[in-house]
Order: sequence, then C-alpha cells, then structure tokens
Amino acid sequence: MEEPIFLQAACKDYLWGGDRLRKEFGKQSTAEKIAETWELAAHPDGSSLICNGVAAGMALSDYLALNEGLEILGTNCAGCETLPILIKLIDAKENLSIQVHPDDAYAERTEGEPGKTEMWYIVDSTPGAAIYYGLNRAVSRSELAARIREGTILEILNRVEVSPGEFYFIPAGTLHAIGGGILLVEIQQNSNSTYRVYDYDRCDADGKPRELHIEKALDVAQCTPTPPTPQFPEKPVSGGSVRKLWNCTYFASDLVAVTDNIVASVSRASFQHLLVLGGEGTLETSAGAYPIQKGNSILLPAGLGRYAVCGKCQYIVTKMDRPVR
Repeated sequence: MEEPIFLQAACKDYLWGGDRLRKEFGKQSTAEKIAETWELAAHPDGSSLICNGVAAGMALSDYLALNEGLEILGTNCAGCETLPILIKLIDAKENLSIQVHPDDAYAERTEGEPGKTEMWYIVDSTPGAAIYYGLNRAVSRSELAARIREGTILEILNRVEVSPGEFYFIPAGTLHAIGGGILLVEIQQNSNSTYRVYDYDRCDADGKPRELHIEKALDVAQCTPTPPTPQFPEKPVSGGSVRKLWNCTYFASDLVAVTDNIVASVSRASFQHLLVLGGEGTLETSAGAYPIQKGNSILLPAGLGRYAVCGKCQYIVTKMDRPVR
C-alpha cells in the first residue's frame, strides 16, 4: 500500500465504560457502552478494520498475515509476525480494577505472547479523578501478598490525581489502575496479558466475583515505587508544535499540535500511526489529500515518504524508533 490506511476501531463493551467515545469521537457500536476502542490493533482478541484502498473491509490482522502485509511495518519490525504495538482509547466512567502486567520473558513463557509495557496520555478527566501508579513505599513480597488477600492493597498504592495533557509511563510489573472519570490514550505492546489483583469486591454480569490472578501477579509485581514520569515541554516547529511523550524499546510517541501546516516524513525504518484527538484538517501525501477529524486512526506505511498535515488539529504520532528485539 502506498497511501494512508484509515482504520475503524474494534469497540469493547465493559461494565465500567462510558459514552464519550461514541458522542465525542464518533465511534460506532451496537453495544450500549463503548469502554475501549482498539484504534491500531492486530491481536487475536481484537483487530482494527481497514477502511480504504485495495484491502478495504479486511481486518488489519488478516492483512498483516499476508507476506506483503508485513512490509508496511518497516525494517525496524523485521522478524515481527504482526504489529508490535496496540493503541487504545479508554473511557473509564467507573474505577478499573487494580492490575499488573508481565514482562516479555514471563509473558512469553506463561501466556505465549509479549509482555505489556504501556503508557497513558490523559485526554480528559473530571476534577479529582486519579490513577493508581505503583506503590507509595517499598514492601516485601509477603506484605504485598497479605494485602492482596486481605483487600487492603489500596493503602500501599500511589494515588495520583491527574489532569488533561499529562502522560504516564507504566513499565511491566507496575501495579496500576485507571480511576473513574478519566478518558485516555493507551499505547502498549501488542499483548492482552493482564493480572487482576483487586476489583473493589465487584461482581460480573452473573453475580459472581470477578476472577483474580494473585499468584501470577505476585510473580511479576514490582515491590518498590515507580519513578515519576517526566513531563516534557512542547517545542515550536514550523506550523505548530511537537511535544515528546515517550521513546522506549517498545514505542516512540509525540503529541503534535497543528496550527497551520506541519510537514513530516515516513522512512522505510518504521510505519507511523496518527490518532487525531481534536480539530480537523487535511492529510496530504503523494497519493492525494485526505480530510481528517477528531477520532480518526490512520496508519502510514513505512516508506510513504513526505506528508503534511494542514489545518488546526491535534494528534499523537507513534512509531518504532529502534529495531524490535
């Protein structure tokens, strides 16, 4: 493919979800709620759908399963059997469970997939909304185990009130949770391995307590506090500004604000993904001009070359800045 690939998200309906992704981002689903949208996804538990071009109507995971499909990922993804990252919008109307994710070695041995390091960009939050972000002090494994079993784990977690525009990096092994009233972007490894350790004594649709994964969680949880995530300033560029969010082994993401016309390029090293968070404009490439607006998810194939975003809009651009291990 030599043109931008517009994607339709896979929508997930969970009890804790709200209605902002439908109302504010234009997401469509037959479900009553849309808790999550998997904007860039090629995972057995959900795949985004290609909306344009020769592969229109095909699941992204199916397209990548074709030999030529993997070429759009770039040389930094050489050896990958599928997309190495997963990008979501999450609308938490209620508190999500306290959970932890495994690292690569544990997940590959136990779950048969990569681990899950992730980051959150806070799009919106109600006053006083908070996340749990690691521990508030170092604990022993035995104390952590006791608090999980006794239901007192909240007492040792680091509760952080959040505001729109903040960013949090969550390495595998970090105990964490999204609080009610938060809408965020989650950029993560392409993994769905999650170990739940506390769920506020809630029950599922059948009236049964939701499953906890205590032993696995104890195997992978870090027992020391997680360092604060640095908040990088935005830097002016011609036609707008760019703010670094994070650059690590698993992904590199920037927040881009366009006030006029920003020019960039997609090399053969990596694809790029644009998730439009606000405004509207035009994406211009050698293949043509494409209108874009809030809620659009766009995959730019590796080697696409020069592109420009014109108008007034804000988006997160994500790529693989280094070879996938």
